[in-house]
Amino acid sequence: MTTDSTTSSTGITIPHLSPTTLANLVDYTISFSAANGLQVQQKSERSATSTSSSSYITAPISLLPQAYPHGQFQHGLALSTPFNLLVDRISRNGKFLQETLKGVRDVDEFTGMLLTLYEAIYLSDGYSEQHAKGADRLGILRSDYMLHCSQAADNEYSIKQVELNTIASSFAGLASSVAKLHSFLTRRLGEEGLEEFLDVNERAVMGDSSDDIVDDGERGVPQSLAMIRLPAAMAVAYDRYCARFNIGSSNNNSENKSDAAVIKPVILFVVQPNETNTVDQRLLEFALWDNHEIPVVRMSLGEIHKRVTLDEASGRLTIQNDDQGDCGAVQQEVAVVYFRAGYAPTDYPSGYNTADGSGIEWLARERLERGSAAKCPNLGYHLAGTKKVQQELARRGAVEQFFEGDEGDVAAQIRTAFAGLYSLGADANEEDMEAVKDVLFNDAKGQYVLKPQREGGGYNYYGENLANKLKENCTITVDDDGNNDVSLSPDLSEFILMERLFPPQQRAILLRNGQVEGTGMSISELGCFGAIVSSGDGEVVHNEYAGFLLRTKFSGVDEGGVASGFATLSSPYLC
Repeated sequence: MTTDSTTSSTGITIPHLSPTTLANLVDYTISFSAANGLQVQQKSERSATSTSSSSYITAPISLLPQAYPHGQFQHGLALSTPFNLLVDRISRNGKFLQETLKGVRDVDEFTGMLLTLYEAIYLSDGYSEQHAKGADRLGILRSDYMLHCSQAADNEYSIKQVELNTIASSFAGLASSVAKLHSFLTRRLGEEGLEEFLDVNERAVMGDSSDDIVDDGERGVPQSLAMIRLPAAMAVAYDRYCARFNIGSSNNNSENKSDAAVIKPVILFVVQPNETNTVDQRLLEFALWDNHEIPVVRMSLGEIHKRVTLDEASGRLTIQNDDQGDCGAVQQEVAVVYFRAGYAPTDYPSGYNTADGSGIEWLARERLERGSAAKCPNLGYHLAGTKKVQQELARRGAVEQFFEGDEGDVAAQIRTAFAGLYSLGADANEEDMEAVKDVLFNDAKGQYVLKPQREGGGYNYYGENLANKLKENCTITVDDDGNNDVSLSPDLSEFILMERLFPPQQRAILLRNGQVEGTGMSISELGCFGAIVSSGDGEVVHNEYAGFLLRTKFSGVDEGGVASGFATLSSPYLC
């Protein structure tokens, strides 16, 4: 049956979807979201640990899943463990990080501060820093990809990496709920008006290959394992800490139930004041308790500066409570530090001056880093996720230095995901400068993205803004042969230039604040979570793929963050 474009009660016309089906979809979605915590907190003036009442609304989501090639989805999953290993090995290579980021630190105070702390703690020989060096490293990473079709690819799409997130890799909890919602909707209403909508999207993505249907058991919305595997990795780090200091562990390793009377160490969630993505964080917290009986404490960096102490002799981090608190104890030991804040300069509002004690957020970050607790991430992992490192890894031989001998195939596997990445610093080579000239002289501004060393969305330059930014920071001269020569300003060192990716467009219906925001052609970005735990001396004790998310936005929108308001959460419909 062919369903013509019809107008629903919302006043929005949805091609290939009847008003009745749309109304059912919205009704089911709102109810499912309320019943399953698929929500975000509305903004209000409150502290990170306030007990005042809060209100919640449905998270920004795509009403239906987006068609996605099964083979490329599996490829993204398979890349999780290699990228986990790469980040861990980069974090231990101080020379590589110093050489790669030396140009950035001079123009980007934030990255410079991270690198300075890393050098002081991990590259020094001081006794007090041995606690941090001996601590486990926990990585909850997310590698983000877009489907892209190069001119040489014969019209076949393959995944290319947009970025690798090594700190505060968010939305694992909400994305798992979205996948459950979309699985329910497509199975419950699949034969009641969704077939044509889904089929049109599938052909937009797959083209003629859509006739090569995947097995029925693999078709549709897959299950995300994020709320099982991410807590499991955190429990590994937690239990290893408890074993090291001979104190109570999670329920998985508890042989003596009388230990329940012992006050357990906690996982410290470092969060932002006035955080609105609390539900996503709480889902992880609840899973930690349900699956492993591990307690969580949430604190901002400012609160940590006031209430968390470091024992210089043992490296133990302890939360000092004003009273006995919820746990019945004045003190709580920290086994794992999990950062959901600290990834942007705005998380350090007191400034960079730690010498006079005024930069309290940086002092808190340093204190946590110097402790024996496992950090997620530690400073090395954090720096490994910078855009400059991503660009440097794309250079010939860069990844290969971390995978030598029999591991050469791992490096080759990682390299398949790289897009074109170009330096704008003092290390810019001929290939980098050709990309710059392409923008300045060949009107190729639409083929690139200019990226600073920032996370969270909203910082990139596109199109005319990109071209103007380069022109403002370049000196152009003409040689005797009439050729254009370009000199880059040092201010560009904090940026990289990246090949712009063009994923297939397909129709989406976006829901925001519990209402249909609109419909139109959209593009999507796949995120694959990975979890790794390694010891201070480099032994990898846990490494696995740990779930996925998909973010969808209208194709005319450049930026892509969900929390920053540009995109919505969705899920892949494998085909």
